[in-house]
Amino acid sequence: MKIGIDARSILNPEKGDAIGVGHYAYQLIRHLLKIDKENEYVIFFDFRVREKDVKKFAQSNVTIKFYPFSDYKRYLPGAYSEILGTATLQKEKLDVLHSVSAFNRIPMGYVGKTVVTFHDMSMFSIPQYLSAVKRTRNKAIAKMMAKKADKIIAVSNSIKNDIEKFLGGDNEKIEVVYSGLDGRFFEQSEVEKGKVLGKHDITKKYILFLGTLEPSKNIARLLEAFSKFKAQQKRRNNGKFEYQLVLAGKRGWLASEYHQIMKDLGLAKDVVFTGYVIGDELVPLFEGAEFFVMPSLYEGFGMTVLEAFATKTPAILSNVSSLPEIAGEAAMFVNPLDTNELTQALGEFANNKELRESYIEKGLAQAAKFDWEKTARETLEIYKSFK
Repeated sequence: MKIGIDARSILNPEKGDAIGVGHYAYQLIRHLLKIDKENEYVIFFDFRVREKDVKKFAQSNVTIKFYPFSDYKRYLPGAYSEILGTATLQKEKLDVLHSVSAFNRIPMGYVGKTVVTFHDMSMFSIPQYLSAVKRTRNKAIAKMMAKKADKIIAVSNSIKNDIEKFLGGDNEKIEVVYSGLDGRFFEQSEVEKGKVLGKHDITKKYILFLGTLEPSKNIARLLEAFSKFKAQQKRRNNGKFEYQLVLAGKRGWLASEYHQIMKDLGLAKDVVFTGYVIGDELVPLFEGAEFFVMPSLYEGFGMTVLEAFATKTPAILSNVSSLPEIAGEAAMFVNPLDTNELTQALGEFANNKELRESYIEKGLAQAAKFDWEKTARETLEIYKSFK
């Protein structure tokens, strides 16, 4: 078979380091090429990516292609982008084309078998927490790609259920294939923990959140719960407060509001905003935390939960969307809309070391279930269904 994969989310010069979909694409392709030496692969990259950066994908059954027309979108009507995109893909005479995200849009004029991975349905599930532009755009593209795809890969049953609920169509073409977990999270980091904490001015015990700082992550309620937690801890410990809340991740929509909320709650000395955290710093950042908290209003998969588990970091999670599915019984769950419930959970974890430790082994066992080679093998079976 001749299999095409749209890898433009990897090494994208406009988006920086591979995160989210880029990480999924990188790991999936890497493991497909490891297990499959029989089929031919055509991997499409953005034309601005340097050839030396894609050498790691080079092998005898791989052809690297670059989209040559990305900049044209500024000057030409959308129809021309469609025509150019269709021509680039059609030229390769693929047996199947895989778009690793519904938002890496396949041209509607493309004629050939297609697979599309859906990671996110937040624009339907929690539309009020997305900007109007993003919500409208993502809804339109998701509907278009659900109709266009011959097969849909949903990264969780939660995503599958949302596709069926909001997009309808032929449910038999939806397959659930869980993403894997990068094995480095099970390993001891070569980066010294003290250097990472010092870099980010982390000086106390800390509770870690990791993710894009945006409304869907429920940061405002987390800050409110942390403020209440601080008051409870000071009453319990004769006025002493030994914790920081570390909010790690890049700034998203409305992120500037969180700094003001932090000041209004009197938390200026207790909250650390790290910004985007580079890959080598993630393991020591998890390992140094007392525990991890993710009170999201929506998660399509929740990879950071598995990263916490693999680094022996106990977790408090929302009881919504994919999180109970991915975490199983390895975390404490809370209603993300109930600030008092979240405050109580923070207190229980902080004050009970045995409770935290009871989740560590469960977390390791749960994280071990998610393997990229398994993801690649299940995805390959979907490709083979087009033979």
